Amino acid sequence: MKRRNIFSRVFFFYVDGFRNLSDWGKKLWIIIFLKGILIFVLMKFLFFPNILNKNYDTDEERSNHVIETLTKSR
Repeated sequence: MKRRNIFSRVFFFYVDGFRNLSDWGKKLWIIIFLKGILIFVLMKFLFFPNILNKNYDTDEERSNHVIETLTKSR
C-alpha cells in the first residue's frame, strides 16, 4: 500500500471522522459552521468598513493618507 503524505493523511482522518458522525453531530457541526460564517460577515461589514475607498478616490490619495497616519508624531 502506498503511503500518503502527512497532509492527505490528516485530511482523510477528518473526512472519515465526519462520515462516521451521528446525525446529531453533523447537524451540530453545520450550526457551528453557519454561526461562524455569520459572525465573520457581521464583523466584516459592520465593524470594519472600507473607509479608504469611501473617503478617497484614487490609490495615490489612499497611500498618502496611510503614510501620513503611520508617520505622524504624537
